[in-house]
Amino acid sequence: MNLDLRDYSVRTDLAVESKEMAETVYGGPVPGLNEQTEEQDGIRITRLDITNEAAARRVGKMIGHYITLEVPALRGQDTELQERVAAAFAREFDHFLSKIHIGNKAKVLIVGLGNWNVTPDALGPLVVENVLVTRHFFELTPDRVAPGYRDVSAVAPGVLGITGIESSEIVQGIVDRTKPDLIIAIDALASRSLERVNTTIQIADIGIHPGSGIGNKRRGITREILGVPCIAIGVPTVCYASTIVNNAFDLMKTHFSQEIGSAAGQQGQTRQIMGLLSELSENERLGLVKEVLEPLGHDLIVTPKEIDEFIEDIANVIASGLNIALHEAVNPDNVAAYTH
Repeated sequence: MNLDLRDYSVRTDLAVESKEMAETVYGGPVPGLNEQTEEQDGIRITRLDITNEAAARRVGKMIGHYITLEVPALRGQDTELQERVAAAFAREFDHFLSKIHIGNKAKVLIVGLGNWNVTPDALGPLVVENVLVTRHFFELTPDRVAPGYRDVSAVAPGVLGITGIESSEIVQGIVDRTKPDLIIAIDALASRSLERVNTTIQIADIGIHPGSGIGNKRRGITREILGVPCIAIGVPTVCYASTIVNNAFDLMKTHFSQEIGSAAGQQGQTRQIMGLLSELSENERLGLVKEVLEPLGHDLIVTPKEIDEFIEDIANVIASGLNIALHEAVNPDNVAAYTH
């Protein structure tokens, strides 16, 4: 079978979701994709390594390393849980830096992508507001910088519609001038699962394309383009309406099967209720939903109504985690003191 998931229109930026879809299509694990999963204190951590082009084509993601933290309870605004997630993120990010050979003296530029005027797209700028920046101290008073801090700068370049300039072009100018050793780009993503919206953090070493979460890929912030290693941090903040409708069919199918109870006429009765939809594959059903919605202009981008609170919380978690991971002097037990 020479199927390529990139031909499908399931909208997701998460490697774990792409992996799940690939395993469904191919009926089992994808060769060339290494996975390690662990769960602790309500935090599920998945580490994926896509090692060759064949696996990349099947999964629909680039060769590279991907780490995903899933915390379903993060929506509960539990401060203690948020602190645990920030600490777990910091540990994973620190290991990630080691894996791609970034030392503790490397100069870092943090880029907060997105539109600060649009709440679901404001993740990057909000993280930039709360990270500990130190480059000005290294430039102006290097002899007074305490041990345990590294050179960190940050910028929120805005979006093309506001500035008239591609974010990548702005970042290129900054890179040429300040010569960082690493770029960390933070952006909002899209998920195929409502459960993962605002509860999932993805780290990847493949860089990022601004606007990819809404299917608007442009000039990227990647090592190939900027000449500097680029780590992408993303959180899904939106779903497509077609994806939600498609998921609703799955939930209804499961509900009817449970209500019918007996395995013997379960399939027939479920088919009687849902018709041919019960027999379509996920991609076939999604194609049908999109075919119905898109001519009407109804394939909306949807975000939870509590997005204002969620986006602030998840931005603080990421900023706190970055402060711990990037600066050895930052005490993880008192990380709030290092955010604005």
